[in-house]
Amino acid sequence: MSDPAPFWKAKRLEEMSAAEWESLCDGCGRCCLHKLRHDDSGELSFTNVACRLLDLHSCRCGDYAARRRVVPDCVQLSPGALTDIDWLPPTCAYRRLAEGRDLAWWHPLVSGDPQSVHRAGVSVRGRAISETRAGALENHVVDWPGRTPRTRRSSS
Repeated sequence: MSDPAPFWKAKRLEEMSAAEWESLCDGCGRCCLHKLRHDDSGELSFTNVACRLLDLHSCRCGDYAARRRVVPDCVQLSPGALTDIDWLPPTCAYRRLAEGRDLAWWHPLVSGDPQSVHRAGVSVRGRAISETRAGALENHVVDWPGRTPRTRRSSS
């Protein structure tokens, strides 16, 4: 008898429990980087400036439970909201699953290791600055958060 498929392959996003939904976050921190939307073109630019709540080492929110009270424009992801959000990075598990793709090999649910996202070079660790130190966002425009990095499987 074969093992049952993992929940992310067996369920649609809207069928997942709250715990399953939350576990899809790989902890990369890319969604917590500030973005700039150009008024004239609607074009999106990514920055390397992180929300003040993002722990730049763990790449996790420092006050996840109260984040929307502390940062009122923090977006709460939900299956319904994914259709209107165009700024999730291409590496994001929520985006990948919504687009019919599987989780990447470095995703902690696949690898079994929460550090694999960092070792694969997908997270913001070592690449971001806190908004409390950054200054003008326009001085921090970068393209890497909107790209899928070339990654190699770690042998460790």
